[in-house]
Amino acid sequence: MALVQSGPPGSVSRLAAGLVDFLMPPVCPVCRRAVASADALCAGCWSQLRFIAAPLCPVYGTPFQHALGEGAVSAAAMADPPPFGRARAAVLYDGPAPVLVRAMKYRDHPELARMMGRAMAQAGRELLTADVLLVPVPLHRFRLWRRRFNQSALLAAEAGAAAGLPVVCDVLARVRRTRQQVGLSAAQRAKNVEGAFRVCEERRAAIGGRHLVLVDDVYTSGATVKAATRALLRAGAASVDVLTFARVAG
Repeated sequence: MALVQSGPPGSVSRLAAGLVDFLMPPVCPVCRRAVASADALCAGCWSQLRFIAAPLCPVYGTPFQHALGEGAVSAAAMADPPPFGRARAAVLYDGPAPVLVRAMKYRDHPELARMMGRAMAQAGRELLTADVLLVPVPLHRFRLWRRRFNQSALLAAEAGAAAGLPVVCDVLARVRRTRQQVGLSAAQRAKNVEGAFRVCEERRAAIGGRHLVLVDDVYTSGATVKAATRALLRAGAASVDVLTFARVAG
């Protein structure tokens, strides 16, 4: 079983990071103001992030405007019960959050995963119990080759390190190359990822009867994590919850 473990950097890494900061002083990935480290936001942009807190839907994790009472769920959870148990996200996908996600994925700033993963661990603390395994949503091998890293695996590694939990990266495979989900309707998104995920046969025993937390960067329509959840449940997982950095409101 391939595990991702995250630990404190060694002295060589710290020296290298210090040299880079000296030559190219770090700036906020959102507004470009100077910041203390490359994985940080400035105070102004940080204050504009809308962190999700109770009261919220116990299933989808969407915030309620006011408490609805014990056991109350959102209209979406009643109309469309998901295959996963619970979904949680750190922030709403507005303001600086989309810029932050794009900077990590497309502007070659994987170091931002440190701050984002820690926020996820805090938001998902009720999911991250001692018996769970974290499973990142995989990229197709061609997209992974082009991007050079899987942002979901980086986020899972940081959230796992913060919670003291293992991350398993070789259980779930993306076996079909799909279109980018951006710009697609909810129905198109679901069709796009249908049959896109498969659990590797040699890893079925690793997740049989286990409680899993599926990790991704953004929850939009939920099509991707629902498709991945179904593949994990068919392979014998006892339950699947979902943890993302951001989610679209609603």
